[in-house]
Amino acid sequence: MWKDVLPGILSRFLFLLSTDLHAGLVWTSVFIVFHRHETKAMMNNSGPRYKRSQLEKRLNTDVLWCVLLLIIMCLTAAVGHGLWLKNLKDPVFQVDTDTSPALAGFYVFWTMIIVLQVLIPISLYVSIEIVKLGQIYFIHHDLALYNEQLDCRIQCRALNITEDLGQIQYLFSDKTGTLTENKMVFRRCSIYGVEYPHEENARRLEVYEAEKMEAAGCSVTLKLGCSGRSLSGRSLSCKHSSVSLHTVTEEEEEEEEEDQPSNHIQHRTSAFCSRMTKEVVPDPELVRKLNWFCSPMLALSDGSSGTPSSLELTYITDFFLALAICNSVVVSSPSQPRHVVPETRTPLKSLEEIKLMFQRLSFSPLSALSSLSPPQIKGSPRSFTSRLFARGKTDTFTFSTPTNSTTDGSEPGRESNQETSNLRREVHSSSRVESGGDAEQMEDRETDDYIEGARTNPEGARQEVEGLTGDVDCERATDDELLYEAESPDEAALVHAAHAYRCTLRGRSAESLLVDLPGIGSLAVQLLHILPFDSNRKKMSVVVRHPLTGQVVVYTKGADSVIMDLTETPKGSEQAREIYSLIREQTQNHLDGYAREGLRTLCIAKKVLEEEEYEVWLKGQLLAESSIEHREELLLEAAQRLETNLTLLGTTGIVDRLQEEVPDTIEALQRAGIKVWILTGDKKETAINIAYACKLLCPNDQLLTASCGSKDACAALLEELKLEVQRGVDGLTGDPGESSSGGVGGFVLVLDGRTLDWALQEEPRSDFLELSRRCKAVICCRSTPLQKSKVVRLIRDQLGVMTLAVGDGANDVSMIQVADVGVGICGQEGMQAVMSSDFAVSRFKHLRKLLLVHGHWCYSRLANMILYFIYKNVMYVNLLFWYQFFCGFSGSVMTNAWVLILFNLIFTSVPPLIYGVLDRDTAAHTLMELPELYREVQTSEVYAPYMFWITVLDAFYQSLICFFVPYFAFRGSSVSELSFGSPINASALLIVLLHQVIESHTLTWIHVLVLVLSGGSYFGFVLLFSLFCVTCSPPTNPVGVETLEMSQPLFYIVCALTTVTALLPRLLFRALYNTLHPSAVLEPARMDKVDSEKYRRKMQRWNLSRSRDNRLRLCADHPGLEPSTASVVS
Repeated sequence: MWKDVLPGILSRFLFLLSTDLHAGLVWTSVFIVFHRHETKAMMNNSGPRYKRSQLEKRLNTDVLWCVLLLIIMCLTAAVGHGLWLKNLKDPVFQVDTDTSPALAGFYVFWTMIIVLQVLIPISLYVSIEIVKLGQIYFIHHDLALYNEQLDCRIQCRALNITEDLGQIQYLFSDKTGTLTENKMVFRRCSIYGVEYPHEENARRLEVYEAEKMEAAGCSVTLKLGCSGRSLSGRSLSCKHSSVSLHTVTEEEEEEEEEDQPSNHIQHRTSAFCSRMTKEVVPDPELVRKLNWFCSPMLALSDGSSGTPSSLELTYITDFFLALAICNSVVVSSPSQPRHVVPETRTPLKSLEEIKLMFQRLSFSPLSALSSLSPPQIKGSPRSFTSRLFARGKTDTFTFSTPTNSTTDGSEPGRESNQETSNLRREVHSSSRVESGGDAEQMEDRETDDYIEGARTNPEGARQEVEGLTGDVDCERATDDELLYEAESPDEAALVHAAHAYRCTLRGRSAESLLVDLPGIGSLAVQLLHILPFDSNRKKMSVVVRHPLTGQVVVYTKGADSVIMDLTETPKGSEQAREIYSLIREQTQNHLDGYAREGLRTLCIAKKVLEEEEYEVWLKGQLLAESSIEHREELLLEAAQRLETNLTLLGTTGIVDRLQEEVPDTIEALQRAGIKVWILTGDKKETAINIAYACKLLCPNDQLLTASCGSKDACAALLEELKLEVQRGVDGLTGDPGESSSGGVGGFVLVLDGRTLDWALQEEPRSDFLELSRRCKAVICCRSTPLQKSKVVRLIRDQLGVMTLAVGDGANDVSMIQVADVGVGICGQEGMQAVMSSDFAVSRFKHLRKLLLVHGHWCYSRLANMILYFIYKNVMYVNLLFWYQFFCGFSGSVMTNAWVLILFNLIFTSVPPLIYGVLDRDTAAHTLMELPELYREVQTSEVYAPYMFWITVLDAFYQSLICFFVPYFAFRGSSVSELSFGSPINASALLIVLLHQVIESHTLTWIHVLVLVLSGGSYFGFVLLFSLFCVTCSPPTNPVGVETLEMSQPLFYIVCALTTVTALLPRLLFRALYNTLHPSAVLEPARMDKVDSEKYRRKMQRWNLSRSRDNRLRLCADHPGLEPSTASVVS
């Protein structure tokens, strides 16, 4: 049994480690609960949706028209044969007079079905699949879509919708990990209503960015021919190519070398642990306050002299403790396997000292758990940041003694001090009212005695502080060995931020956590429960029992829209409630400011449970966990019962940078006529800021915000916004949704998750669709995965447009599967989006070339090939149909059966395939520079319904010329039917092949070779057939027919005249049309030729000026040199 089960489990990201510790083996036991189709991932997987391209659907319609044409032609032949027999009198040849004309006509109908069945392009479907394989091959091997840093290239997982890439009208994109790097870096925070800007941290990020840009200027180009890395498998195999795949900067190479682990465990746990994430520079003001907290020489005062209050310090320590333990981060090191809590080291302070410190701080119901003090600082706060900013060594600082002066002269620092001072005075006065007088006097006496002792013996006090700091520094020596493996980059960024303030997560097991607290050392925290994050609650919680107080504490982090509503106003004096309200107000202001800066925000809160309250909740939780039916709903209810009446601690702001070239990509997509929607779970302000940063929003755009609390209010607001947009449309000449960034501003709609719920319901849906259709872009904030899929399905079905959804995480899977084309990004959150997608790329910028170039090419190639295939079949079949008017509609043909079979099977089968794979109507750089050209294929102009009938009429005309020119040339002669059919077949072949030359936009040596081989194979076959085949086509005898015909000048005159007459109208029409209606393609092509000529002349002059130098002259006529490089050589 286990032999059958284990492979199914091990294939789903389960790692088994066998580690040798202290010369002993650690055995790992695996207990399997669910496997294979019983796992949650498999049960949530609804399977791939079969997708058919729009081109394939239209082709099916045209094939039905071909069937109708075939039936009409066969009925015509059947009726004609019946009438011919009926009116035939005294025939000079043998005729079956026993069969009635009606029955003979019925027989002829089915005979003509067999003869003319080529009209139905069954082989076209096979040819399309072959062409798609060729297109996918070139997409897959496009060097511009290869990411060398990730050693990853594009994956084409759907083989039947490549042409849909050229018809996208709506693009739905996730934000985090799709538009951004998904490499979270802690930027700033707000605690106790006080904002800490972390200016040094901001400058650190600017330095990284500047160094990266500077290094990109002097990048090291890795050529494939010289690369030591094998490009097989996921990478490309181009050993003999000298084309550069990517430019890897020196800074990036150095960072990769530093981040490269030395063993297997480090290699797998290095996710989300880049240098930018780990090297968090603490804020000097926050460090100064922590220094007051741990200083044994200074008492906690009322804040009048710049010292923090006890309540503020409680918030700060609870805040960082929550950052360290409220997560699912796994800790490991080279000497420690995962999920193992190492032996707790002796705390730096004695247990009595820790309890005494907690008693001094446990004064208010707001701080049931007041965690421990950070270590001390040596040196001034101004100098510690310079010593701290050592690249790659984040834990080499020591805390300094407190000073009353601010450490940063910037405006944020002064504002932070002012906020702190105001809140501190109010909180300290309220705390004195609530605290007993005796405890306050005892605390003051203890502090006075300690300060007096420090004054009488300053050397001893100094030695004590330095000894404590030395112990902390020794303890930090092992921190570099810790490796954090997080489920998301947010968790990793917050854990590293807590580590920067000396609140370090050292170990984790299923039942406990090992945390290093500043100034105390390692403490084992009993882990009672973990309530993981889900899209409904939008938060995560951990329930722990504090090792010192023994209280049950709930630490929660989540979206501000949820946490702020779950916080309670504490019971107590009026002044305490006012202070807490002020804290909430200040925190909300900071949240809005973070969101306007484009930062990702999370709120941190806590709750202290009484034992009775915890026991009651535990019963409901255990019941939900053991329930078989409605388990998910019961767990959700239990979590919601626990996560109420929270105490707000603070908020964090995490920066997530945009990916490179995202603004240019979105701007190009909008110019191409693609409407871009952003569906994100972030705050409204954050989404709007990102939209401005990526050029989805322009300064001249009008922002429409919809935020409602009820269905009726939503319907009324949508109606009002629709009228406002309608008035704006009346004042414009065009659709505002089609305005580009450089033109007239359009309307951009912004909705939150609750309003989106109402808008997707039945009644407001029509107004929402009409409003969104007229808007340039739509931004949906705080949206859940289910809402994303509903939005995509609504737009796809109701508006009847082609949709593309792109995402990188598991929460984007439903959206990707619902869209017509799903694109997954190989990001930081696993491979679920990639596995569910039709195409997978490594960066968002690759969508630009994938859609504008490959999408354009794939659609135009297939559309033109389908039209050419239909033309070829109709043209040749009509030759057989016209002959029926001269043979009594008997179903006879004027050629031998082998030529009839091989004409479409061999002689004219390969050119359409080459045409569909290699033809390029526009160069790639032109399509990239002029995204407006995408509209031609987006609106199906290449394969519009009328194009089918134009093609059929052209085929009818050419078949008439091809048949009747030889007919009138041989009229009255005694040639046989095979001799009459010889110039017809030869002319038909030349017309079909030259027709493709006229329609082709690209003519390479491959095209010429295939055309020559196709024509040569026909003439070679018929000549050999005429020489050696005596009994191959009874009752006719083809021996000598072709050799005789090809030996006469009339044969070549007829073929030439027929070919020119048949193709001349199409050639004249195309020349006249391009003259009267020049397309946007011709002007870039002409400019390319002009630029190439200018570049050639400039290079000639440069060569002449350099002719006396002993340098290698550049060839001015080198075809590989781009005209854009002319500016380099002046």
